[in-house]
Amino acid sequence: MDEELGDLTESDFILPPIKYEYLDHTADVQLHAWGDSLKEAFEQCGMAMFAYMTEMAYVQIREVHTIEANADDMIGLLYHFLDELLFLFSAEPFLICKKLVITEFNTEEFRIVCKCYGEEFKIGTHPQGTEVKAITYSAMQIIDEPKDHKFEVFVIIDI
Repeated sequence: MDEELGDLTESDFILPPIKYEYLDHTADVQLHAWGDSLKEAFEQCGMAMFAYMTEMAYVQIREVHTIEANADDMIGLLYHFLDELLFLFSAEPFLICKKLVITEFNTEEFRIVCKCYGEEFKIGTHPQGTEVKAITYSAMQIIDEPKDHKFEVFVIIDI
């Protein structure tokens, strides 16, 4: 854990509005997320994945962990960002996130640093949603059109 609960501020508990949806896809699910910036669309996509795994109403902010993702291009960065989040859930600390805050979003060096707020996933406390097995590159799409204020991502996850 990067920070103890006592180090969290009141603003750490303020949750952003939901800006994602689930689209049907044969045998899998497609995450569609958007935001007022590409950074926010990435954050929302990560939250869409966690919300698919459990009901967010049962998740509390008790811990903060930091992840980093690097890639050679934006599509790779989105993939590695989500893959790091999935690893955070799938291995210790088994973190289910209620809030994600990208603190570094470098689109030239293709690097993300993200604070992940949540708690350890526990059966009995958190309803089991659908297991996410992997992130896929299949039909992955990033829409980055600042002049039209259009920032969206589409990702198919293997369930």
